[in-house]
Amino acid sequence: MSSSVLYDAPGPRARRRNLILSVLVALVVAALVIMVLGALADKDQLTSEKWKPFIESTTWTTYLLPGIRGTVVAAAFSIVFALILGLVLGVARMSQRRAIRLVAGAIVELFRAIPVLILMIFTYQLYSQYQVFQPGFLAVAAVVTGLTLYNGSVIAEIVRSGVMSLPRGQSEAAVALGLRPNQVMRMILLPQAVTVMMPSIIAQMVVALKDSALGYVITYIEVVRSGQQVGSFYGNYLPALIVVAAIMIVLNSLLSLLATLLERKLRGTRSTGSRPAVEPAVPVV
Repeated sequence: MSSSVLYDAPGPRARRRNLILSVLVALVVAALVIMVLGALADKDQLTSEKWKPFIESTTWTTYLLPGIRGTVVAAAFSIVFALILGLVLGVARMSQRRAIRLVAGAIVELFRAIPVLILMIFTYQLYSQYQVFQPGFLAVAAVVTGLTLYNGSVIAEIVRSGVMSLPRGQSEAAVALGLRPNQVMRMILLPQAVTVMMPSIIAQMVVALKDSALGYVITYIEVVRSGQQVGSFYGNYLPALIVVAAIMIVLNSLLSLLATLLERKLRGTRSTGSRPAVEPAVPVV
């Protein structure tokens, strides 16, 4: 029996007690699962007829594929705009001018505090009231605007924290060499901070993709709303929601894989670019 840094290793009596409790919890969970499956079976939600619409092409072409397209379009535009907005606000929050820092900080704190759904509803009403967009583009514009404002504010903090985590000696040395502050940020700090920020940015991109499902409140056609329409038409809400969940898992996995590959490429480019082409000769005394 060995001890741990966080806790003492359990003895024979504690291991026996933990085993008994684990078995009891597993039995309770299994009983709950059986009860849920029985209730679903009584409602005829587990029959093959409920899953049959998903092997028909009309279900996909009429409902699911337009919903997937709407989700991907909203997520793609919002991610690109959020990255641009976050970069601008993050750099502005580190500006040497106090007025710029205060304005950027107020914008970031404001839109981080407002829920995404409220932003979507507000911008939808604003765009429709003043006819900023055509009626067919109101919903997608509101969804993209809400996602951009919220995620851009979060990315701004990610950018600021990534740059501030770098050693101060690099910026001081660059200033001593005669570089201007914007050159230091653009040429020295941001390229290094990108690799530090990338995991957090990937996570925020996944959040933006999932939050696009909130657009169903303002009648935006996305995959969750399409799944609800399938369930309402065929009376198979449970299979429809399971299929929608599987689609969202696939989309999030693809986005995470793409961002991870980009991160590896950036890290490889940075390490290769910083390595000297020819090793300097060592003088022999």
